[in-house]
Amino acid sequence: MISQKPLVAFFVDNKYDLIMVDKKKIAVYAPYFAGGGAEAVELAIVDALQHDYKVTLFTFVDVNIDKLNKFYSTNINTQNIKINYILSRPLSKLVTYLSSNNKFFRAFILYSVLAHIKYYKDDYDLIISGYNGVDLGKKGIQYLHWVKVVDGQNNFLAQLFNFSKEQIKENITITNSNFTAEAVKQVYGLDSTVIYPCVMLEGSNIPWHEKEDAFICSGRLVMEKAPHRALNMLKEVRKRGFNIKLYLTGGTSSIYQSKYYRFLKKVVKENSDWVTLCENLSYQEYTQILNKCKYGIHFKFEPFGISVAEMMKAGAIPFVKNRGGQMEIIGIDNNDLFFEKEKDGIEKIVDVLKNEEKQKIFRSILNERQNLFSKEKFSQEIKKIVDEYIISI
Repeated sequence: MISQKPLVAFFVDNKYDLIMVDKKKIAVYAPYFAGGGAEAVELAIVDALQHDYKVTLFTFVDVNIDKLNKFYSTNINTQNIKINYILSRPLSKLVTYLSSNNKFFRAFILYSVLAHIKYYKDDYDLIISGYNGVDLGKKGIQYLHWVKVVDGQNNFLAQLFNFSKEQIKENITITNSNFTAEAVKQVYGLDSTVIYPCVMLEGSNIPWHEKEDAFICSGRLVMEKAPHRALNMLKEVRKRGFNIKLYLTGGTSSIYQSKYYRFLKKVVKENSDWVTLCENLSYQEYTQILNKCKYGIHFKFEPFGISVAEMMKAGAIPFVKNRGGQMEIIGIDNNDLFFEKEKDGIEKIVDVLKNEEKQKIFRSILNERQNLFSKEKFSQEIKKIVDEYIISI
């Protein structure tokens, strides 16, 4: 009789071997989807594992995978995975509103989904947290975007849901940058494997001379990301005689009429002759804008900074803060693209804009770094760690 067990590719002894086994069951912790880089990584993990494992996504509100695929440019097949959720999809708008405006409710989501996944922990061969360091109820794998994201939340809820900070130290740890790895070592005393998040978009085919003299600033349109400060920097650059444009793109809290969002809309309107605000774009729409921009700017310090990697992959020259994981994306030796304060950043931007030879050099350097953030590289590295864990149990 022919075996009905599937052939699964495992990474063994530094090579892939096809092994006939029953597919192991994996649970992935992904509490909510707010349009950020952490969510992109969570879905990329599911994407990488969906064919060789039985994957279940644990989240607070049922999600539309087809919609998420379009937004994040992933290729998750709804037939390959399951979704285990606490609330049904019609409540998603209410949940998004509460999580965006109430820290207590946001913490409640984090801990309640963890409690839910821990309840089912014995049903799975492995639990993976795609959302930072957490208590999974048993040894698992955790991907940290930064430190004290979940364990630094509400102490009352942590006790209520029996969250153990010590259990974090039992997990196999992956980090998104060397910068984050150092913080993880300092805060938790844990060694970690660095796996850079992947950039889903293809490289731009638009020649440099056909691109717009424009900057893109992408990310959630919130105070923490400070897109208005990037706008103010470029406003000063324009005063030096450079007729540049700015595209602000990202997820928005417009339906909640937050104070910062109203402020940002006002600033954009005052500069509408050169600033365009693009909200809640699909990934395809976002990349169309990204591909036509010669430059990028990101004001906030980031443990990694997926939008900066996307800028680089699209062939743009990004200017970023001189602290954080985004320096690893660009290359820590490229000091002319790093700034500490606005005044410093303005001078460095002007220096590059007026020097075509510098532009050519940076474009060449950045082009060589693009493969560090490929989907294939991310998938192979994630699958290698998961395969080794599964084989060891």
